[in-house]
Amino acid sequence: MMIEIPQCFVVREECQKAASQSGFRRLLGEEGGWAAFGSTTAQGKIYLAACGALGPWFLALDHAGVIREVNFPEAAITGPGLVRFEFLALGELYRFLDRIYELDISLPDVPLKEFEKRTEKLPRGTEAERFVIQRIGQDIFRKSLLDYWQHRCPLTGISDPALLRASHIIPWADCKNDFERLNVYNALLLSALWDAAFDRALVTFDDHGIPEFSSSLSDQARFSLTWISPLRLTPSHRSRLVLHRARFSR
Repeated sequence: MMIEIPQCFVVREECQKAASQSGFRRLLGEEGGWAAFGSTTAQGKIYLAACGALGPWFLALDHAGVIREVNFPEAAITGPGLVRFEFLALGELYRFLDRIYELDISLPDVPLKEFEKRTEKLPRGTEAERFVIQRIGQDIFRKSLLDYWQHRCPLTGISDPALLRASHIIPWADCKNDFERLNVYNALLLSALWDAAFDRALVTFDDHGIPEFSSSLSDQARFSLTWISPLRLTPSHRSRLVLHRARFSR
């Protein structure tokens, strides 16, 4: 399958529109029919190409962390980046790019860099000043976690922002550094009741994302903790949940 070299006006405009609306607004040039785009807020670059004005469309990625997160078949086409994907319709490409951007701005260490940028000149001498620093970190972390989990509790499907909580696996106070505190792999996005139970180690999760319930929970509480699907966990989540399960066992 041959991509168009160079891109015609329609393909070039569609690629720029798709990239821009998904958050990749920096046009970095075109080479071999692939247009490269970057972002001031996201890591890595994306590359877009097409066989013609009617498609199919192609996307190449160079961010290894994002690639590990996506579950989509690779296209048998050569080009830039580490992997390439094919889309028959522009709508499909748009939806995929939206997810790529969410991952790009939430995976380590983007939240840490944002935190350091926003707090580097702030005083930290008093308890009140340190509390301001902590609140900034927690706000950045919550936004990153919302992006990572696509703005909904993966267990219940609840998407009401007021009912969603950033649930640290290793508690904030026990983290060794800011990188761990702001790492999206050290937390789950849970609805309020699940967050309260998880925070107190009354529920935990096995390596398949299946909830495990403490015997100390009342029947009423256990009945209220409903869920519709298991968590989608990465190895980074699982390694931290080992420590949470130790708390749960105690």
